[in-house]
Amino acid sequence: MANRKLGCLTLFLFLALCASVIVNIFLTIAVVGRISGGRIREEPWQRFREVVVQRGERGSSDRIALIVLRGLISTSIPGNTGDNMVDDMRFALQQARDDDRIKAVILEVDSPGGEVTASDIIYNALTKTRAKKPVVVYMDSLAASGGYYVSCGGKYLMANETTITGSIGVIIQTLNYEQLFNKIGLSSVVFKSGKFKDLLNGGRPLMPEEREFVQSFVMKTYDKFLGIVAKERNLPADGLRNSIADGRILSGKDALENKLIDSVGQIEDAYAKAKQLGGAPDAAVVRYAAPFSLSRFFRALGESRSRLQLELPKQLVPQLESGRAYFLPSYYAP
Repeated sequence: MANRKLGCLTLFLFLALCASVIVNIFLTIAVVGRISGGRIREEPWQRFREVVVQRGERGSSDRIALIVLRGLISTSIPGNTGDNMVDDMRFALQQARDDDRIKAVILEVDSPGGEVTASDIIYNALTKTRAKKPVVVYMDSLAASGGYYVSCGGKYLMANETTITGSIGVIIQTLNYEQLFNKIGLSSVVFKSGKFKDLLNGGRPLMPEEREFVQSFVMKTYDKFLGIVAKERNLPADGLRNSIADGRILSGKDALENKLIDSVGQIEDAYAKAKQLGGAPDAAVVRYAAPFSLSRFFRALGESRSRLQLELPKQLVPQLESGRAYFLPSYYAP
């Protein structure tokens, strides 16, 4: 009996060893296949894997790339393939531009907006893609402020009738805790090289010239936002300034009436529009997803163990950093 058990264990270990050898052979072939001239080729389209969302006609290699922008737009949010989520968006759009199989791009936006510069970087990456192949933007539940700023980079803008969009404006906030300091006997002591060096210092009153300076900065940034909307939507800037570009939110239906978008519909309508604009009626729709990574898997596993079971999503109520400029609706400013 003992010899039989030993024989079974030996057979099992032998089979496990064979399986391990086969797997390693395949991994070696895969790595060697990517090596050229002593270095690993890093092609842009190799960053993301494709997940089929809608199958195309048999025999067609044409594809429509679906790229999803979800949540707060910020360089502080880690990325899946880049340093942050902004890098991820840039890389995904570059992959779509460089892949000849991709005939058009759909950017699905579900975002309240976020940092000014981060939004501008994604907008510019989108316009580069638009210059090479059609880009359809589909606004999901929320595409407000910076979410709409980014969306303006598309060739064709579509939303659901109930989408929340608009909120064309800029916000900077800070917290003044001078009175609290006075109550507990603390004071802010600052040594500075210029009068504006401790701008937005919450430990003292805001001076009138400081308020004027910050407001001027906000309005200049707002003028850039307004100029992009006016240019991309072919609307008069003054007309926008005196009407819907005052920070108000709009439904998708209202946005269509005010010419901020081109049509309303469902995501399937965006698929059909992208196929039409890309001249690829038989194309499959593929969503870009981050490639599997053991390091990311173990990191996510460790984070999940350390979190409480009941936790609000971090991006449900974004915490605005003092002194940063944001494209966000006012109700997102805590």
